[in-house]
Amino acid sequence: MKETGKIWMNGKLIPFKDAKVHVLTHALHYSTAVFEGIRCYNTPDGSAIFRLPEHVDRFFNSAKMYGMKMRYSKKQISNAIIKTVKTSGLKECYIRPLAYYGYGTMGLTPTLNKVDVSIACWKWKMGESKAGKFSGAKCKISKWIRIDSKSQPMQSKSAANYSNAALARVEALKNGYDEAIMLNNKGNVAEGSAENIFVVKNGIIKTPPLDADILNGITRDSVIQLIKKEHMKLVEKNITVNELLKADEVFMTGTAAEVKSVTKIDKNAIGNGSIGEITKELQKSFMNIVMGKDKRFVRWLTCL
Repeated sequence: MKETGKIWMNGKLIPFKDAKVHVLTHALHYSTAVFEGIRCYNTPDGSAIFRLPEHVDRFFNSAKMYGMKMRYSKKQISNAIIKTVKTSGLKECYIRPLAYYGYGTMGLTPTLNKVDVSIACWKWKMGESKAGKFSGAKCKISKWIRIDSKSQPMQSKSAANYSNAALARVEALKNGYDEAIMLNNKGNVAEGSAENIFVVKNGIIKTPPLDADILNGITRDSVIQLIKKEHMKLVEKNITVNELLKADEVFMTGTAAEVKSVTKIDKNAIGNGSIGEITKELQKSFMNIVMGKDKRFVRWLTCL
């Protein structure tokens, strides 16, 4: 990672290389942290952060689910995100706000420690999303089951939830795949390790409902709103493995992934084994939105 600009930590911008925490930071031992992933795009009208208010709302909601007392208001965090991006000098980047129980008292109980907040940004590289954009990603149905919402709040974007996702991602990569698909404890499709999932069959787009133990993805919501605007048929329903494998198209959505195609799951080709037409259309339409070319959704962009 190239160290560019500065990192905001508890109200101060400090040099990238000096953004450090103590080895006894509570979150490092017990995963008591929540975070966001946000994108800033270099649009024809200048740099713009995509759906900043919604990301900040979810950031605070995640903290609330874990009983974390934030020391800053939503407005302060929003302004800090903008300031951090401007200081970086980057025209487009990935932004990572993080709230975590810090250094102070060790032991399982987190609430004896203050909640620290940091905001970093860096130049985004397509990386693992590349396959889904140009040739279609190869996915493995993971042996790891998505955490049940009765065990942990799955609507919180918490570090604890992502240890489960990391197991699935590593398993998929070790077996020669690009990404994992996780099932919930009922055996239905939940999501990828870091993306929501959609299937297309006979022109109808389906995606698992929020009670399928999935994260309420902001890109997911954006694509759902786009689908409705385009008068395509969308159904939120539980999806079986059989429906997944027999789909005409499968695609995933996420802040990092944007809209990426899935053309192979385990040893099964999806549809004709190439990126589907509906997926291509949504990929193009989504990029028009984030680049400010679709005026119907220009409200989603916070220009810097």
